Amino acid sequence: MAACSPTVSQRGYVPNEDLLKEIRIGIDNKDSVLTTFGSPSTVSTVDASSWYYISSIHEQTAFFAEEAVDREIVAVYFDENDNVEKLGYYGLEDGKIVNFIDRETPTRGKELTFLQQMFGNIGRFGQGARPDPTPGR
Repeated sequence: MAACSPTVSQRGYVPNEDLLKEIRIGIDNKDSVLTTFGSPSTVSTVDASSWYYISSIHEQTAFFAEEAVDREIVAVYFDENDNVEKLGYYGLEDGKIVNFIDRETPTRGKELTFLQQMFGNIGRFGQGARPDPTPGR
């Protein structure tokens, strides 16, 4: 019975409501946000005008794939003077699950099943082998 209970893990950090109330639109800047919230989980890649604080809760039961059951994102948007322009709050229900670090590199070509890999090599070995392995003959 204990093997059927999911393993729950929490990753990341999202500032709580009290900290969110401390940020003043148009007054606070990147330095004050950094002091209040700490380092962001990620920064927008184009011009660093948006900071994202991301927290997610994942569950995994036995050998099944891990599943995100909750995700919170606090986005801090800055204007051209690095002052806070607006705050955004997003949850798992707001969009597609984005895996920020996949640790897998996509490759070109066809993905084969286990059986296709096993039986695909039948007859390939031993054909075209030279009888004399001496180079140059």
